[in-house]
Amino acid sequence: MTRRVSWKLVAGLYPFATGAAAINVFFASLIGSWLGWDVLTPQMSVVIGGVLGLPAAWMFARHIRRLIIQAENT
Repeated sequence: MTRRVSWKLVAGLYPFATGAAAINVFFASLIGSWLGWDVLTPQMSVVIGGVLGLPAAWMFARHIRRLIIQAENT
């Protein structure tokens, strides 16, 4: 039994992680506007979310893989 993360799982989770990251980045920029920072455009938030989505999807895939291994051992 291998503990490696499946890239198929990462690829399946990537669109959801990207969307979540983009929304969080955009709302963080809105909160930053209270401090006088610029608000990001939705397009820029999607680009940043796309970059942050890959590590987020990989970490969540690792978590899912650990849960699968734990369920198989019980």
